[in-house]
Amino acid sequence: MKIIPISEGTFTVDKTKLFVEFNEEEHQLQNRPSGSLLVEIQPFVIITSNDILLLDTGLGFKKNGSLQLHQNLEANGIHPSDVTKVLLTHLHKDHAGGISIENSDGHGRRLSFANAKFYVQERELNFALEKGFPSFVTEELEVLKQSSQVLLLNDDKGFIDDFISYEVTGAHSPFHQVFRIKDLGKSIFFGGDDAPQLQQMKHRFIAKYDYDGKKAMELRKVWWRKGQDEKWIFLFYHDVKNPVWKFNDAT
Repeated sequence: MKIIPISEGTFTVDKTKLFVEFNEEEHQLQNRPSGSLLVEIQPFVIITSNDILLLDTGLGFKKNGSLQLHQNLEANGIHPSDVTKVLLTHLHKDHAGGISIENSDGHGRRLSFANAKFYVQERELNFALEKGFPSFVTEELEVLKQSSQVLLLNDDKGFIDDFISYEVTGAHSPFHQVFRIKDLGKSIFFGGDDAPQLQQMKHRFIAKYDYDGKKAMELRKVWWRKGQDEKWIFLFYHDVKNPVWKFNDAT
């Protein structure tokens, strides 16, 4: 099994929910609007015994006319058509921006991974399409309603092909889900925005931007303790310095 962080870069985001690129050699955080958060945007690829999994899809930004996420995958030797499953924790635009791309004729959109199955909570999709901007970009998500590649999950917890488990937490957002992947004796936990950064796992922290910040804090405590006992590998989508954390490396 192989884990590949696919970083799209470091950004600041404030109450406007706009993601502005940040380069520590050029920019100063204090010059950004008050309350700005410094975050990495970092989908992950996991190559298992039978699948190439993509965990969340980034901002959906383009560079030189093509999707940055596609370019980043190819730089790691993975063609977008090789991806077999796309696992979506939730549909906020920084996690779901790379779900779809415009058709070549300029009319409509198609899913950005032609051979993959997309796994998303149906309640999350309905919520996103109803709520819309600025947290969700509905025109990028509509295709999820129409494609046979999409598996809309309805249960609060369950399994995908026996080796991936999912659970709806309702912590960061009302229908946010987390994933645990088991392969070749290893256990990987991806908590999306319920568990976005290493420091939030180590310290009791209630985030004002969470739907239920207290629940998110308590869940992180449970996951951290269980991960320590069972030697989980944690993936942190928004961590600038620690995208992958193996508990046997912890101090």
